[in-house]
Amino acid sequence: MGTWPNPPTAHPIELVSLSLVAGGLAGLMVFWLLRKLKEAPRGSDEMNKLSDLIASGARSFLKTEYFYLSFFVAVFFAFLVALYSADPPTAANDRLDGIRMGGCFLAGAGLSALAGWGGMAVATDANVRTTQAADKEGLAKALRVAFTGGAVMGFTVVGLGLFGLSLFFYLMTINRSEDERLALVYAMDSLAGFGFGASSIALFARVAGGIYTKAADVGADLVGKVEMDIPEDDPRNPAVIADNVGDNVFRIAGTATVSFTARIVFFLCNSMVCTYCFSFLTSSLGW
Repeated sequence: MGTWPNPPTAHPIELVSLSLVAGGLAGLMVFWLLRKLKEAPRGSDEMNKLSDLIASGARSFLKTEYFYLSFFVAVFFAFLVALYSADPPTAANDRLDGIRMGGCFLAGAGLSALAGWGGMAVATDANVRTTQAADKEGLAKALRVAFTGGAVMGFTVVGLGLFGLSLFFYLMTINRSEDERLALVYAMDSLAGFGFGASSIALFARVAGGIYTKAADVGADLVGKVEMDIPEDDPRNPAVIADNVGDNVFRIAGTATVSFTARIVFFLCNSMVCTYCFSFLTSSLGW
């Protein structure tokens, strides 16, 4: 009875080359869409004043939130490095596993935060342009401006996910002492830290923004409408501005980080299942 021939093993950079190129193309698409968005007028001075107040508040909120989140990320980075360095999961007991896992965690957290910041920045700019287009040029033009702004966030999330995950998959295969196929399996294990980092930022961005916007909404209703008799969504009420700040942080930045995390986790789960099934198959056939 014959034996199965050993299948050829592609170099890791060959496995991720297409996704790296796709991530780069998504980045170019973001720059093109941003240029197209900037062509739309921003409207009157009063509209720009309100838009700048909301954008400034959203930036201040995210800066403060990310500052405190950096301590959480630093603590878990040190914990993961110590844990996986003391007890490496690989067969070769590679002490670099801690650095690999911690590095993936930092990369996932950083890219998730970057996706949230990018989504928030473009949304606060696109909102005033969409309002101006709807007022002066009609619904069709406003829809195109709004769609362009949303597409910037979409391509940012997809591009960062594809490029970051593919790049770190390749980096996790470098300096492995195992054979090539086993190195791919252990690289996927390290990428679990990437998903952990992304999901940790998404959790806090979504929850913190939601609490803030709901508190501002209640404050605007209770004080503005009930006590001061100011109509709803009137900019004379500072809580209305705060409510819009919260909406941008919660619904835009929070959604961007959650979307980034969902794509990363979905890819990792499928890839890990395929990797372990392939490893089981090759071991069974004696490859």
